[in-house]
Amino acid sequence: MVQLFGFEIKRKNEEPLESFTPEIKDDGAVIVAAGGAYGTYIDLDGTARTEAELVAKYREISLQPELEMAIDDIVNEAIDTDADDVVQINLDKINQYGDPVKNKIREEFDNVLDLLNFQTEAYELFKRWYVDGRMFFHIIIDEKNPRDGIKELRYIDPRKIRKVREVKKTPKGPIIAQQVKREYYVYNDRAFNIAGPGATMAQDNNATGGLRIAVDSILHITSGLMDKNNQMVYSYIQKAIKPLNQLRMLEDATVIYRISRAPERRIFYIDVGNLPKVKAEQYLRDMMVRHKNRVVYDATTGEVKDDRKYMTMLEDYWLPRREGNRGTEITTLPGGQNLGQMDDVLYFQKKLYQSLNVPVSRLDSGSSGFNLGRAAEISRDEVKFTKFVGRLRRRFSQIFLKALEKQLILKGVISEADWPELKNQINFDFTIDNHFEEFKEAEVLQNRINTLNQVMPYIGRYFSDLWVRKNILHQSEEEIADMMDEMGEEKVPMMAPPPEGMDTAPAPIANRPDTQNDTQQQQTPKTTDTTGISPSASAANESDTRKKIEIEQVKLLEAVNSYLLEDSLEEANLYITKED
Repeated sequence: MVQLFGFEIKRKNEEPLESFTPEIKDDGAVIVAAGGAYGTYIDLDGTARTEAELVAKYREISLQPELEMAIDDIVNEAIDTDADDVVQINLDKINQYGDPVKNKIREEFDNVLDLLNFQTEAYELFKRWYVDGRMFFHIIIDEKNPRDGIKELRYIDPRKIRKVREVKKTPKGPIIAQQVKREYYVYNDRAFNIAGPGATMAQDNNATGGLRIAVDSILHITSGLMDKNNQMVYSYIQKAIKPLNQLRMLEDATVIYRISRAPERRIFYIDVGNLPKVKAEQYLRDMMVRHKNRVVYDATTGEVKDDRKYMTMLEDYWLPRREGNRGTEITTLPGGQNLGQMDDVLYFQKKLYQSLNVPVSRLDSGSSGFNLGRAAEISRDEVKFTKFVGRLRRRFSQIFLKALEKQLILKGVISEADWPELKNQINFDFTIDNHFEEFKEAEVLQNRINTLNQVMPYIGRYFSDLWVRKNILHQSEEEIADMMDEMGEEKVPMMAPPPEGMDTAPAPIANRPDTQNDTQQQQTPKTTDTTGISPSASAANESDTRKKIEIEQVKLLEAVNSYLLEDSLEEANLYITKED
């Protein structure tokens, strides 16, 4: 087996699983056959070169003004560069570890951010990943002392590195079982570069070779978008290539048409009489030269000179006219009409923005500012754009997750076997720049509270406290238990202001049955019915009366059964009479 460059984390020698279908991954690895008497030959000329050209194309079109403006909107929404902490780690779902381990994980996460220099270069890193569709870092450690963790994360040009996956195929009857034997990266500083238009790859024997690097030594994240064959990774701007080319072609055609049709030209009909053809052409040229000589003023030197102007296709037309027709005449040729219409250009600009999931309203520079009003006033496109940016953040967070994995295992905070369960419990919270989510949550909470105020008089009679919590406030069982504990610790709960039409505020619902504060004891409802008892108090009295009756009935039945067992029916009748 070929020795791989870099470090590898020791794992248990588990035999890879065997399946008749290959595992579908979105890392864009090249699949090669494993084994063989003479080793494995990796031919990356076609795939690697195509992917390198694709990355170069992405970077080229990202410099176009319209596309750059759209990308800038996306990155600005995803990354808040003005925040003190661009991203924070969330460990609330981790229950199997105590606070010391959690604090150690937070400390190592801060170290990962420092290695990436994320606080100052977050915008550039996110934009680079969004445009290229992939990102590679070399994880550098001190192999003599790996417990010190990661020393440096060095960026690698994605056009110079490729992932390779060796697969062993075994015939199993009519099908072929596939088994992944090994994975590694191949780095070549020359083979994957683009030499120029029409140029081929390097022609030496090592053109398709390179340095093989261990998987643990490379930090690799992708966009998750694959081609139809699931072999090549696409960028998020892949679907914007066609609209951008159409927009460029239309803009060039519009400019050419306006330059050629905008001037208003003159047409000179020159009467040449009965002159022969040669003399008529000479006479026409003399007339052209005579009328093209004009006196001009040079503003730089203050001189007046004769400036000879030669005729071009964008200027005047000179046409001979024979005897018998009309004489010499000068007319004008009107320029192009409707040169100010830009509807077709605007159409392709909107199509370009739609291909990138950016709201078309952001294309209009003359539109009003961002609306910070109610969530209902925000367009549906803005809602979809917010969700799209959220998906981008979660995908980009893999760079933190993979770097944190190597850091925690190298420093011995956790074992390699603990990571598969732990990684699903770690979340990353990005600082949100816009206030849409905040206003949306505030409006939802306000609507729930308004509905709660309307249902308040019927709680205890038609609706239970638990039903109100689950269906109106939409609280989970865990949240209900936490709220009950918090209210039990609070001496005086916060009272809500009275709703419109009521003199006093309704009492807080769902207080603990064993907790009663002074405010509730002193509070007396002013609005009563004809009996002088409020509806809520009347319902409580009826409930207490029913409970007392049920308790007495249970006691009575127990006593009757006891007497019957003793065959003392007469005493039981006397007891019933006495109790009545």
